[in-house]
Formats: sequence, structure tokens, C-alpha cells
Amino acid sequence: MRTPTTAIWTRRAPAALAGAVLAAGVLAGCGSGDDGGAAAPSSTPDASLGQVTIAEDGVQEVTIQTPDDYVFVPDTFTVAPGRVRLTVESTATQATHNFRFTPGRGPEEIAEEIPLLAAGATETIEFEVAAPGEHPFECSFHVQLGQVGVMTVRG
Repeated sequence: MRTPTTAIWTRRAPAALAGAVLAAGVLAGCGSGDDGGAAAPSSTPDASLGQVTIAEDGVQEVTIQTPDDYVFVPDTFTVAPGRVRLTVESTATQATHNFRFTPGRGPEEIAEEIPLLAAGATETIEFEVAAPGEHPFECSFHVQLGQVGVMTVRG
């Protein structure tokens, strides 16, 4: 015989189960393994990533990647003072990222940014740097997960 409490629980059980499954799926997407949520890089990076070359127009060019792992590959690179063309390639299959120089943290403000970088997309920004030193950058969506890096401008 059903009591009123049993009937209510029986009607709510499918919704509760669906909510639990959904929550588990969302949490699983935030990290994996036993390393506190930081995932290992998903592939061996291209050796040319982070290497600065000079284009025919004299602009310094550098490419970095951002996979699903909440990192930049590489997370550091060095340029000379002058014009820089930075390409950010998303090798992610799921995560959406962005790229910006951390406001108020470098020796000069760099306003150019990539506000939204969908999985598999590539975007390029161009900017001028003059002040030597470390210019931190980040994915502001995932900075709490450690998706940060540094561009150093040689003095």
C-alpha cells in the first residue's frame, strides 16, 4: 500500500535521478584524473609553437594553441619591442576559450584581445609593444583553472 509520502517520492524520483546525472556530467567536464582536475596535455605540441618569426612585412609572428586542457601551448614566449602578430589556435574539441593580456598586470596595457575562441577556431591579433618585461595573459573563462601565460618583451 502506498502512503502519500511514497507517492510523492515515486513521482519525483525520475526528476531527481535526471538532475543527478546532469550534475555528474557537468562536473566530469571540469577535470579528470586524480590530479585535482588538471588534465595532461592531449597531444605532443608542434615544435614551432611559440617560436617567433619575422614576416615579410617585418612584423614578429608567433602562434600558440589552446586545447581542452585549460592551458596555453606554450604558455611563455619572448618578443622584441615592436609590432607583434599573435595567432591563437584552438585545438579544443569542446571548450570555448578567449585570450587577453591580463589588465593592470604588465608594464604596459595591451588592449587587443580575442573575446571568444570556439573549439577548432583560429584568431589573430596584432599589437605594438615597447615596454620591456613580462606581460601576463590569460583565458579569463578559465584563469581559476590555471589557463595563464606570459609574453616577455626583451629589453
